[in-house]
Amino acid sequence: MKDRLIALLQHAYAPLLPWGGMAVSLFLVLMVVQYVWLADLEIKRHDLEAERLRLQQSLMQHRAARSAAKELSHVWALLPSERDFGPLALGISDEAKREGVILPALSYKTEPSTVGHTTKGLLQGAMSGRYEDLRRFIHGLETADELLLIEDLEVHRAGSTEGEALTFNIKIATYLKADHEKQRLQEASQ
Repeated sequence: MKDRLIALLQHAYAPLLPWGGMAVSLFLVLMVVQYVWLADLEIKRHDLEAERLRLQQSLMQHRAARSAAKELSHVWALLPSERDFGPLALGISDEAKREGVILPALSYKTEPSTVGHTTKGLLQGAMSGRYEDLRRFIHGLETADELLLIEDLEVHRAGSTEGEALTFNIKIATYLKADHEKQRLQEASQ
């Protein structure tokens, strides 16, 4: 074996043997680093990326919830309270008079609502007047500060000539905030 080693060292490529051994050793070290250390780092990177995506999604949901809460509080502020329902009906009647619309009897009632802490207020009756006056009155209802919804509108022409009075049966709905005392009583009974 000693003779064989001496013969190997006397060849022309003998000075390259240490460099080849070093290259093989470095390649083995590179493979160990790649499969042990870098693979572990890749798993950690993948876990961190998944955590980042989860947090980003959670942040987006939080922002959407905050935006929805703002919109809900804005809508809630538009709702009249139950004690303001009577004055609201009187205000609509007064608005009709200002617009030249005859609204002789506007009945109003409340009924339960599926929305928590609210009731549904219904105002209905017949009104008559010229088309232009009725159109202004309806536009005023639709652009009012309160949340008013025209649920039903039936038109009846009183005459056949243009400019004569039209008669409408109108049904207006709104949602009313429960009064705080009533709300507390409802929550206590549940």
